[in-house]
Amino acid sequence: MDNELLKKVRKIEIKTRSLSHQIFAGEYHSAFKGRGMAFSEVREYQFGDDVRNMDWNVTARLRSPYVKVYEEERELTVVLLVDVSSSSVFGTMQKTKRELIAEIAAVLSFSASINNDKVGALFFSSKVEKFIPPKKGRSHLLRILSELLEYKPQHAGTDISEALRFLTNAIKKKCTAFLLSDLIDVDESGNPNYEDALKIAVNRHDLSVINVYDPREKEIPNVGFVRVRDAETGQESWVDTSSAQVRDYYNRWSRELSARSQNLFRRYNVDNVSIATDSDYVKSLISFFKKR
Repeated sequence: MDNELLKKVRKIEIKTRSLSHQIFAGEYHSAFKGRGMAFSEVREYQFGDDVRNMDWNVTARLRSPYVKVYEEERELTVVLLVDVSSSSVFGTMQKTKRELIAEIAAVLSFSASINNDKVGALFFSSKVEKFIPPKKGRSHLLRILSELLEYKPQHAGTDISEALRFLTNAIKKKCTAFLLSDLIDVDESGNPNYEDALKIAVNRHDLSVINVYDPREKEIPNVGFVRVRDAETGQESWVDTSSAQVRDYYNRWSRELSARSQNLFRRYNVDNVSIATDSDYVKSLISFFKKR
């Protein structure tokens, strides 16, 4: 790791580790712990015990009723699905979307680490670019963080389905997964391309979506003629932003895209939060945790 990257990693580690210790660890624990139950022991049946927990093998062997006792799983596997497509480098405010995603991912990683959870990461564009299997330890987290800051994707586009399918196939045991993306992956009608993969993934894992966006993607200002370029396709065109009709059309299109993704998440009961590059992501994440 070169000196410049090391400085970046240490800077973001200091900031996000502090936030994780002071704020997020308790909220994270409340939001994501206890979702699964692990077998603990067998004991004699007591009045009021759920008969569905009867251990019939032990009961038959000892000729007395026994039940299985379960406890909350204390250790989770957390996987970050990180969008590294070309659209993620866009930013008109304090941060690009990629930089904000890196900070949020770091906070989630350190919060998970404080709770003794394994953390892994999957970087995706139109392909799965890199998979870092879940592990524990500071050196492992710093590796994920350095990759978040410096990874150069091989492809420009976005295919969320590809990432979700990889997650479903690679992680067999139920995990807690966070999809961090601008969600710019729609068909010509503006409908999300990833519904089928999402439907399968949420049945296998505890999936949450963190939608990161730049305010200029929601509403374009009146700045006259501007040349715009699609970061993922390279296509360029001139746009007359002084036209109220053009601005209204774009703003309406943007709202419809957001509404369709929200409808999709409601349909499959996927927890999600949208965070702008100029907003306080700390407040947004705390609110998101508390609603789970």
